[in-house]
Amino acid sequence: MKVIILGSAHPLRGGLAAYNERLAREFIRQGHSVQIYTFSLQYPSFLFPGTSQYSDQPAPDDLYIHVKVNSLNPLNWLSVGREIAKLNADLLIVKFWLPFMAPCLGTISRMVKKNKKTKVISIIDNIIPHEKRVGDFQLAGYFVNSVDGFIAMSESVLEDLKKFDDKKPAIFSPHPLYDNFGEAISKTEAYQKLGLEINTEYLLFFGFIRDYKGLDILLHAMADERIRQLNVKLIVAGEFYTDAKPYAEMITQLGIADKLILKTDFIPDGEVRNYFCAADMVVQPYKHATQSGVTQICYHFDRPMLVTNVGGLPEIVPNGKVGYVVEPNAQAVADAIVDFYKNHKEFVMRDNIKVEKKKYAWSAMLNKIAEIAAQIPSKQ
Repeated sequence: MKVIILGSAHPLRGGLAAYNERLAREFIRQGHSVQIYTFSLQYPSFLFPGTSQYSDQPAPDDLYIHVKVNSLNPLNWLSVGREIAKLNADLLIVKFWLPFMAPCLGTISRMVKKNKKTKVISIIDNIIPHEKRVGDFQLAGYFVNSVDGFIAMSESVLEDLKKFDDKKPAIFSPHPLYDNFGEAISKTEAYQKLGLEINTEYLLFFGFIRDYKGLDILLHAMADERIRQLNVKLIVAGEFYTDAKPYAEMITQLGIADKLILKTDFIPDGEVRNYFCAADMVVQPYKHATQSGVTQICYHFDRPMLVTNVGGLPEIVPNGKVGYVVEPNAQAVADAIVDFYKNHKEFVMRDNIKVEKKKYAWSAMLNKIAEIAAQIPSKQ
């Protein structure tokens, strides 16, 4: 097939870019022709709270990436749409995660469909965003109406999608493994690379820090007297995408500064494995969620995980087998951490992960894309 992927990619950085580039490589591995159309301008500054949207790494030499899409310019959407339409691709794959992107992505999709050949399939992270804004529902609806079929990354997103469209083909397929961060290294080597104390154990909170991700819950859990008695520290690795001041004040009030290692800058792809391989367990104390790519990095590096019972997180973390599923409060999080260390669960859970993760292959995602494509009527 000839496939076009529309969405984030180099020179942009972060999980969305990593996902689209890894998806492209799987298409290529299976013998398909792939091009990526990415953003020359993705977010205006008011929507991007981090330090930079752009990678400082060289462009991948195995992918064909066009840096052409301006999320704010309707004339650009029309011209890019016409350009992609002329390619007469079999599929246009559009990653959707934020209603702000709906006018841009929806307009391009409509333009492409005018060629009467290309089928438009959207892989949806969220259709109703975590941090809601006025007009979200209308914008998401505009995008949904431009698409022929859908792959939802969690069962909860699949249910949300029905509020917009329950007629077009749609299917759930979990986030595949993030296996693009290199092979695992030993804990000893990871400790050395990060400058960690060799005789201490470590938990990890990883990723952009937003309020809905519940870092405050985890900080309160770290103040639990039982955890204070453990020889364990929490690594917080990720850039603040919210005001950092309340968290700093909380750390002081709880008196837990000695239990924390703060690495609150953007973590480059080349350093990701150091953090995961240093951790005994990765904690995702989210207050609400649909799914999370962090769990799939855990699976790749065989790391147990603690998630909260929200959104799609419990769907891919069998409780007590590869990690813990708990309610989103500090007591429940602390109880699970104590159980993990007191009952020496790490290596049993890591063995279970090696079996469980087989279901998250990228080939499974391509099979789901083919399944949806087959249900979309031919346009010619």
